[in-house]
Amino acid sequence: MTNNTIITKDLPNRKINVTRPFAATVDKVWKAFTDSTVLDQWWAPRPWRAETKTMNFTEGGYWLYCMISPEGDQKAWCKVSFHTIVPGQSFTSTANFCDEDGNINEDFPAMHWLVKFEATATGAQVVVDISFDNDADMNKIVEMGFEGGFTMALGNLDELFAA
Repeated sequence: MTNNTIITKDLPNRKINVTRPFAATVDKVWKAFTDSTVLDQWWAPRPWRAETKTMNFTEGGYWLYCMISPEGDQKAWCKVSFHTIVPGQSFTSTANFCDEDGNINEDFPAMHWLVKFEATATGAQVVVDISFDNDADMNKIVEMGFEGGFTMALGNLDELFAA
């Protein structure tokens, strides 16, 4: 499948919207977004890789992971705190850069995610709405390369489904 990720920015509301179809069932796509053993296989844009330290996918739980450079000398830690979960349909979370113990790094913005999963005629579609506390926060994440990185990671997921 061609990487047909659609990313739009809603500047007045400080949101980034990502829509992405997959040639896989909603159940498979849901698992890919909610099971750390699967997330570790696709989440990081290549040549980086993702590695989970801990994950408790429950309301009030969190996912603590890092993205590791190809040489292994750089690690970017992130903590994703889960708020609401509707199994097989959606979840909300807040993602923050942090240290390896999950202590939030206030130098980087919080990203508030709503991830929705929908069945389509050819598989499933994921719709992600990411909101930010202010314009500067959204701009910083965009400048850090979010669009290219997330698009590449979603392409990794296509490859995983095809394998």
